[in-house]
Amino acid sequence: MIRSLAFTTQGRLHSRNIDSFLMPTLLSDTNLFLWLDLENPTPEETKMVLEDVFHFHPLSIEDCVMVSPSPKVEEYLPKEGDMFSPYLFMVFHAVDYSRKDGVFDTNELNLFIGRNFLVTFHERPIRAVASVEERAVRGTIHIARAPDRVAHQVLDTIVDHYKPALEELSMEIAELEQAALQHPTKQTLNKIIQVKKEVLHLRQIIGPQLEVISRFARGEFKLIRAHVVPYYRDAYDGLFHISNVAQNYMDSLTGILQVYLNMSSNQTGEVVKLLTSITVITTPLMIVGTWYGMNFKHMPELDQPQAYVIVGLSTLLFTLVTIIYFRKRKWF
Repeated sequence: MIRSLAFTTQGRLHSRNIDSFLMPTLLSDTNLFLWLDLENPTPEETKMVLEDVFHFHPLSIEDCVMVSPSPKVEEYLPKEGDMFSPYLFMVFHAVDYSRKDGVFDTNELNLFIGRNFLVTFHERPIRAVASVEERAVRGTIHIARAPDRVAHQVLDTIVDHYKPALEELSMEIAELEQAALQHPTKQTLNKIIQVKKEVLHLRQIIGPQLEVISRFARGEFKLIRAHVVPYYRDAYDGLFHISNVAQNYMDSLTGILQVYLNMSSNQTGEVVKLLTSITVITTPLMIVGTWYGMNFKHMPELDQPQAYVIVGLSTLLFTLVTIIYFRKRKWF
């Protein structure tokens, strides 16, 4: 599916749902800015937009169509024989966290940023793109005056959408902490490991994205105008904060895992302590029973009428003395 929008340099909507044969004409008009959003496009639509209309470099088209595990940004400048205008190719990832599944869902977004055009390419719907498109069409704040401003809005909205995911993750970690303290079961351990794996995955996404946005924040690219650079710097600060939060979550999960191991060790220690206590308390009974179970031929106690009572009371006495001794030492 292709959504096409043309805006004036004042950020007002000029036209939408533009026919493909009109796109080159609109691109040649310096007073207009063309935004094409490709969502799960067919191979024919991809070829028509990326190759026939914009003539992008084959390497960037290949990176766009194929799944890119890491975010990146590359600048393409035309050389002799090239038909494309200068542009930036960027790969970014939007995320969402489901407490039901306990995983971060990543959605790749590819951006082609030129002087008077922006092409966004993604396989699945992305909330940030839909939100910015809606605001641009309404034209209330005139964000669609240039491609670099719209690209910033999309990236900044993606960064903002990290926050609900982190809040869900924070609640998950709090519940894991309670479970580790109160009910440290095997399921708790599995959940801790799973969430820790997802936080690591999140950090692996954010790290390269920080590097990508930092290049924009430093004003490294001429296609990003100087007065727009501070906005990218603000997006970088937001993502940097999220990176710190993710690191704190990783530290918290490491602490929770240690608590779980300590609680499990304490439970094992209590069981061993109980079994040891039972063994020691029953030792007098075992000694007496073992002694009289030897069946010696000449045992003077066997000739005593009160021997059974004496042995029973002695066994009970020694057992009580052992229990009292344990109580005083506070061993149980």
